[in-house]
Amino acid sequence: MSGSRELAFRLLDVFAPSPYAGNQLCVVPEPGDLDDDAMLTITREIAFSETTFVTSVDPDGYSVRIFTPDGELPFAGHPTLGTAFVMVSEGRVPSPATQHVKAGDIPVEVDPSSNEAWMTQLPPVFGMTFGDREAVARAIGLEPGDLRDDVPLQVVSTGLPPLIVPVRDLATLRRARPAPSSVAPICEAAEAEEIYAFAQTDDGVTARFFGPTVAIPEDPATGSAAGPLGAYLSRYGLAGMPGRVLIRQGEQVGRPSELHVEVAGADGSMTVRVGGGVHVVGKGSFAL
Repeated sequence: MSGSRELAFRLLDVFAPSPYAGNQLCVVPEPGDLDDDAMLTITREIAFSETTFVTSVDPDGYSVRIFTPDGELPFAGHPTLGTAFVMVSEGRVPSPATQHVKAGDIPVEVDPSSNEAWMTQLPPVFGMTFGDREAVARAIGLEPGDLRDDVPLQVVSTGLPPLIVPVRDLATLRRARPAPSSVAPICEAAEAEEIYAFAQTDDGVTARFFGPTVAIPEDPATGSAAGPLGAYLSRYGLAGMPGRVLIRQGEQVGRPSELHVEVAGADGSMTVRVGGGVHVVGKGSFAL
């Protein structure tokens, strides 16, 4: 980056029942001619799990690039909803719209008056089941008996592939103590982006994201994993799915989050929608 100009950004909380909860996001709605290195530098400077850059706007929607401090992602959940909220609430695009990302086209809907946004994720793809339950349990600081044995550990993707790990109960999930160095070999073997462990509760599901790098060891709200979890619950008839389920996340990192997931249809024809609360909590500019 060189020269001298101001680059405007917005700060948002996504999947947040109220401001200053949920997952933090930085949105750059007009990045201009920033190159990849500059986008990554800005992402690392703000130090959130993701920052988005809107690279073009068309009559049907907009194109966006999504960066973590580790690099670019083809798709992500809370960046999709947060970027959509900025674009619609500022009158840059109408709702509904289509967000174009490397993974594909994601339909989005935004209601600024209720601080809510929804996306329709890509059709779910059910991948490998992971047989080494002991290795997975140890990687997240649990015992093999802490995992459920009535449903599989399985990779599912609606744009990004988490390894879905069913845990016996909420108390057990809260005891999990993963280390990225332990999680990374599991993700590599499973060809998964992260471990997404969950436990059923009386009012839905609680989940935790365990990442393979120190940049995001535990994510407070992961929309790209919530959609696959909804598809998984639907396939195996858990938590009243298919239908609608509330996924709680972020308790362990002090960012309580609520992710709403709707799944309609059966295997081969599932439609997965993910939504939640979005709040703009700040604005500013980078000096380039």
